Amino acid sequence: MELPAKTFQVTRADLVRYAGASGDFNPIHWSDRFATKVGLPGVIAHGMFTMALVGRAITEWAGTPDAVVDYGVRFTRPVVVPDDDQGTEIEVTAVVREVTEDGLTRLDVTATCLGEKVLSQARATIRTAR
Repeated sequence: MELPAKTFQVTRADLVRYAGASGDFNPIHWSDRFATKVGLPGVIAHGMFTMALVGRAITEWAGTPDAVVDYGVRFTRPVVVPDDDQGTEIEVTAVVREVTEDGLTRLDVTATCLGEKVLSQARATIRTAR
């Protein structure tokens, strides 16, 4: 069973707010000049910010944050965020892999940006409502 897709807009303003909240002011997250100098295609979103957005989708599917039992990902591709008002979008989808007898639902999660997977091995386990 496939869960409904969730889409998140990511702008440079979001990256500034996340940098302030996380304390991660690495210039690859705000300076095109620096990001391209180190070989990136441009400013990229913080990996943990991307993971948090995917986690938000999971909690929405679960119905409550405390229903998330386990969640993990591997980062595979950066999310490039253009310097404009639209930014970019991350689309999150999930497929139910298994529902256990003890009330757990295991999800295989996919996160894409511009049609490219940005996470791999993204999986979550949520407590199924009884």
